[in-house]
Amino acid sequence: MPRQGFSGLSRGAIAFWGLVSFNLLDPLPFALASASPAIISNPRVAPLHLEINLSRRQLTLYRGQTPLRRYPVAVGRPGWETPVGIFQVREMIRNPAWKNPFTGAVIAGGHPRNPLGRRWIGFWSDGKNWVGLHGTPNPESVGHAVSHGCVRMYNADIEELFEKVQPGVPVIVVP
Repeated sequence: MPRQGFSGLSRGAIAFWGLVSFNLLDPLPFALASASPAIISNPRVAPLHLEINLSRRQLTLYRGQTPLRRYPVAVGRPGWETPVGIFQVREMIRNPAWKNPFTGAVIAGGHPRNPLGRRWIGFWSDGKNWVGLHGTPNPESVGHAVSHGCVRMYNADIEELFEKVQPGVPVIVVP
């Protein structure tokens, strides 16, 4: 079933709300190569990973097997479910702009009505559509299955998480 997301423009990329599409002007391997090899492969420091538990509506940041922080989240609604599986952080955007794909109207990054909030962390793509973590101007939606596949977080939480992860960090989504 084809799905349409809501797009946004920032740093040469089109970000989407929910199951999304991106037009990356920088090739993806550059984004993945930007992760520090010392952080990813240092044997003395356990690696970070994220686990999103859809039924609990909870994201947990781990270092190795130790949970560091838990965050409440909103997930995909019926018909627009958040994909289950093992992924990795592939794209990170500060203040992503949002473009309505139906009207072409753009809401600037950082604007209080921007449905992506102030941060975007993309972790799944089929080459056209994307799913990721993002903030929301509707904090009452957190804790519910209401998105188009994305994982919504409180803006303060996504901003905190954004500073702790980098491209290449594993993202495990469980039912």
